[in-house]
Parts: sequence; structure tokens; C-alpha cells
Amino acid sequence: MKAAFVEKPGPVEEIRFGELPDPVPALGEVLVDVVASSVNPVDTFVRNGMWPVPGPWPLVLGRDFVGHVVDSANGFAAGETVWGNSLGHGGRQGAAAERVAVAADRLYRLPAGVDPFDAVAAVHPAATAYLALFTHGGLRAGQTVLVVGGGGNVGTALIELAAAAGARVVATASVADLDHCVTRGADVALDYRKTELPDGIDLYVDTSGTNDLESAVAHLAFRGRIVLLAGPRSRPVLPAGELYLNDQSVVGFVISRATAAELADAAAALNERFAAGGLRPRAVERVPLAEAADAHGRMERGELHGRRIVLVVRNVGDPVDS
Repeated sequence: MKAAFVEKPGPVEEIRFGELPDPVPALGEVLVDVVASSVNPVDTFVRNGMWPVPGPWPLVLGRDFVGHVVDSANGFAAGETVWGNSLGHGGRQGAAAERVAVAADRLYRLPAGVDPFDAVAAVHPAATAYLALFTHGGLRAGQTVLVVGGGGNVGTALIELAAAAGARVVATASVADLDHCVTRGADVALDYRKTELPDGIDLYVDTSGTNDLESAVAHLAFRGRIVLLAGPRSRPVLPAGELYLNDQSVVGFVISRATAAELADAAAALNERFAAGGLRPRAVERVPLAEAADAHGRMERGELHGRRIVLVVRNVGDPVDS
């Protein structure tokens, strides 16, 4: 099969595109013909060594995919359209390949009628948003969530999922993104450069990685929570006194450490939104799988400006080589 892979961690020049042996499913795994795989910032972290992984080497890149089941196995029928978002780390080969072998408990059916290229672009930011809001943030209907960076991919998903759960959503973004935030479900959208934040925030989520905890804690409600999901090199000041006097908390998480059960919970929520026509990405750019190295380079240089790159492995309806 053809794949985008690296033989060791390093710069984008380490990415190779070529032939690797087809994966052989182990016990409990399902073989999938990949239609598309997305490119995420975390994929570049794995490739350059910022997020160390144990291999195997050569390592196929990529977390997310949509594809079709090859042979009926482990509760999945041949031909079913499926997706996953946890390959390429934890000892698992990646998704940027013509075929992948996926543990059945990390494989999910894609609802009928959902565009596979839109879906694969959405699953990583949307699953991150779900885990931040509900698994780690404990968000409940009627509570107020503040989304810092509501115009981005994760920010957009945070707004939509929180609004769908009955929360009041306050979002900050650039002026150009304020209408977008409201369209996706924000009750209030504020210019991040000029507006004082409101008080009484039950859940504060900053997608920018700035992690200004002094400012954030000042606006929390009693027992308010802050979820950290970006900014691996940030070193903010922690206002511990205010936190303990008001039963407040700060928790960090990274989707790479989510359990299979947590990811399955997120997948069920995402599929519900997909089926309802939600979680559509703002902009998707499709490029051939052979251009994975160029996609990594553009992402690292900050050239995408919110666009999601999807690696097209095969067009929908293309015949599959046996």
C-alpha cells in the first residue's frame, strides 16, 4: 500500500511517500480501506518529536480517517463507512495510508449522508471540544461557558456542542469571526482585543494556549472550572488563593491520553451532531496523500488560517485494489 511515513522523528523533510506492507489485523481489529485522512497540529508534534511515541518505525503519520470496512469482523460489516481518530501514536500505525487496521473499540460508524471529507476534517477538533466540555469540564445545561478563540476549529466545535447541550455560550474572537460564533450557537460574541470579560463563568476554555490564569480565575463563578487544552510551553501564574477560597479548579488534558471509552463517548456525541447536519468545518482543502509533507510544512509555517487540510487517499466510488 502507499502511505506517508517517517523512519525517525525529525523535520518535515523526514516524511516519505511510498510503499509499505499492508497491515494485518490483529485479534480485535478491523481492516479498513481509507478514503481520507486529516492533518492536525498534533501530527506535526509526533513527526518532529515534541510528542514522543514508541514507534513502530517506519511510522505512518496521521490520527484521523474515514474509510470502508474491508472484511466483516468484530461486529462491523464489509463495506460499512467508518471513522476513527486515535491512530499514529500509542504504538499504533497512522491513518495516512491506503489501508489501516483499527481496534474495534476505536472504530465508529459514520451516519448515512455525511460527507466523509467534511467528517474527517471535524473529528479531531470536535472530539477535543467534547472532552474539554463534558469529560473534563463537567458542563451541564444552564451553565455558562466562555470559549476563548471561538473562531478556530476547536473553538467552533466548543460553541456548537455547548449550545446543543443547553449551556449559555460566551465566545471571544476577532471581529471578522464574531458573526460566525453567533451562527454556530454563541449567545454572546465579544472582540477579544477590546471587551472586558463577564463574571460568573462556570467553565472557561482557552483554545489559544495563552492560559492567562490570573485573568481567567477573576471571572469564574463559585466552583467554576478552567480546562487547559493548548499551550504546552505556557507557564502562567496560578492564583491559588482565589481557587481554594471559591472551590474552583484548573485541569489540563490532551486528547492523546484519552481512553478508548472516553473517545467512544465523544464519538457517539459527534455522530449525533453529524446526523443532524452539524459540526461542518469552516473550510476544507483537499490535497493528494502524496502531498502530506507539503501539508505538514504549511501547517508548521502558520499558512492555513483556519483551513483544514484533508489528504485524499481515494475518491468516493473509486475501485479498491485487492
